[in-house]
Amino acid sequence: MKQKILTNIFFTFIATLVIVYFFPHLEVNHYKFEEGRPWNYAKLIAPFDIPILPDSATILYVRDSLSRTFVPVFERDPEAVNTVITSLMAHWTQADANEKASESEAAMRRKAVAYLRSAYTRDVIDNEYGERIDAGTLPSIRITQSNTVRPSTTSGITYPAKILSGMTHSLGTDSVHAWDWIHHNGLESMLIPNLPYSQETSERLYQSDLDRYTAIKGVIQQGQTIVDKGTVITPQDYTNLLTYERMVEEELSAGDHSQWLMWLGQFLYVAVILTSLLVFLYYSAPDVWADRSAILFILLSITLFFLIGIALDDSLGMGIYLVPFAIVPVLMIVFFDAPTALFVSLALALLCGGTVSFPLEFIILQMMASIAAIYTLKDLTQRSQLLRMSLMVMVAYMLGYVAIELMFNDSFEGWQWRMVVYLLVSGALSSIAYILMVAVERVFGFVSAVTLIELADTNNPLLRELSQECPGTFQHSMAVGNLATDAAIKIHANEQLVRAGAMYHDIGKMNNPNFFTENQRGVNPHDSLPIERSAQIIIGHVADGLARADKAGLPSVIKDFIAQHHGHGKAKYFYYTYCKQHPGEEVDPEPFTYPGPNPQSRETSLLMMADSVEAASRSLQIHTPEAIRDLVNKIIDGQIADGLHNESPLHFRDVGIIKEAFIRRLMTMYHSRIVYPEDPNKKTEPSGDEQ
Repeated sequence: MKQKILTNIFFTFIATLVIVYFFPHLEVNHYKFEEGRPWNYAKLIAPFDIPILPDSATILYVRDSLSRTFVPVFERDPEAVNTVITSLMAHWTQADANEKASESEAAMRRKAVAYLRSAYTRDVIDNEYGERIDAGTLPSIRITQSNTVRPSTTSGITYPAKILSGMTHSLGTDSVHAWDWIHHNGLESMLIPNLPYSQETSERLYQSDLDRYTAIKGVIQQGQTIVDKGTVITPQDYTNLLTYERMVEEELSAGDHSQWLMWLGQFLYVAVILTSLLVFLYYSAPDVWADRSAILFILLSITLFFLIGIALDDSLGMGIYLVPFAIVPVLMIVFFDAPTALFVSLALALLCGGTVSFPLEFIILQMMASIAAIYTLKDLTQRSQLLRMSLMVMVAYMLGYVAIELMFNDSFEGWQWRMVVYLLVSGALSSIAYILMVAVERVFGFVSAVTLIELADTNNPLLRELSQECPGTFQHSMAVGNLATDAAIKIHANEQLVRAGAMYHDIGKMNNPNFFTENQRGVNPHDSLPIERSAQIIIGHVADGLARADKAGLPSVIKDFIAQHHGHGKAKYFYYTYCKQHPGEEVDPEPFTYPGPNPQSRETSLLMMADSVEAASRSLQIHTPEAIRDLVNKIIDGQIADGLHNESPLHFRDVGIIKEAFIRRLMTMYHSRIVYPEDPNKKTEPSGDEQ
């Protein structure tokens, strides 16, 4: 017992460390919130004065408005005309070095220089802004000179493209020839504005205007409410919360706070949830708690699905809602029971709920889906039921989501179709539990109810062989199965497991069918054998059964019934016979003792009782209620007195219920028959038909 406790605690501690390691760790304890959704935390009080900054919508509006109305700044450059003419002269000098210019060429040059000097007596700006002036979208500009900015209208301002266009008319030739000359001399690239755009000054003034229009609107004083619980977060609330978190982070950074308290809080949160799960299993599901593989499987399931949820949530917005968490309760109810499935689902929902923006919404949705899955599969007999379960989970998700929206928002304004798609996909993915069931059965050795039903099918090759080779044993196995199943239902044991175990517990008798009473037809081969040899053959059917089970690939839980249905009991007929034949000798009971072990579970204990009671009931001469009751009490009390059930978790209360179930079943099997009276209107003999 102590070793089991330490092992379970160790598994829980490791799972806690893994979950805490991957738990979201932020620099500060950020709240998770979205604009337009309710504030799902307690009322938030300002711990210090918080400036009220404009919300994002206001800032966006101001930016758009300022971009449309902002007046750009230009800086005067009085040397621009000289720079242009100097560049043009340098180009001509280089051209004249190869060939002296003609008179007509010289005349055009003079006209060009004269036109440029005249054009640059006006303000010249970039082509981009010149086109805006022509389009009427730039009615004024600002000009800076000697650190002074003054406004100016754009009337009379020109730009390089317009200057070149006017030059074609002043050169005294046709426009085509003039454009060729302008292009040949590279004037397009030489013309620069004498009023260039001042990017630095414009950006500074733009930011100044933006700051002026987006200045602090007020202050949330210390002790005032930032946002109340259940309040739908407005754009202004959203901005206030961001300001609050930024200021908290700045204070933490300045104060050099340690993160150990946050880690400790998360460790305690996870540890309390997983420890509560262990305590629940200890008191409500002792069979599960005592099974090391079961505890490991439960903790692995919780940890794995938690990690999948964290990974999807980090890579995809609200991605945690895509995770088919309903698979977990499906696996739990398939291999364990409904209470375990429900509590494991709650533990997983609470763990993941600590990582999402709206924990209450998440927990409600997951618990509704889990309850739907558990209810749908409470009597799992066919794998096709998993598809119906998937549909029920989707319906539960939708009903839960509608209820949450109406409860928190009083409308469907916060309705998100992305959430609907995620929940439907999650419900659909829960159907892959079938694949995981097969994998879990192979890895952990568990057996699902569906597998047990398939194993108990009499068309199974091994059972069909048993019915052909050992028809008496086959009938005995079926009778034991019926007897044990009735009692299993009464004590809430696993009836499918008991029935399947009963069908296979005596398959070892196929090696020597005629040596067992139920298969004999008048000839008893034990008559010609020594008692020790007969006992070995009878006892050997356990080892023979295990060998056949291994060859057939039967699950370990079925092999437990084969190994434990006699426990360390004795083959008493041969043992007592040998003792009578050797009076006064100290007889070693070991050759007459089954290899065991004794029953380790309620189900194997139940089968041991049913096996002995059913076999003994066949030897009763009379089947009165008193005789049946005496037989059942004698056999079961004898097994208990021999200590065969000491290692089983079966309770004394269960034993009483089992006895009554056996008695009622045997009385039904061996009920007194009623002979019909003779027909007084007929003179013939009665037919002898019996009920």
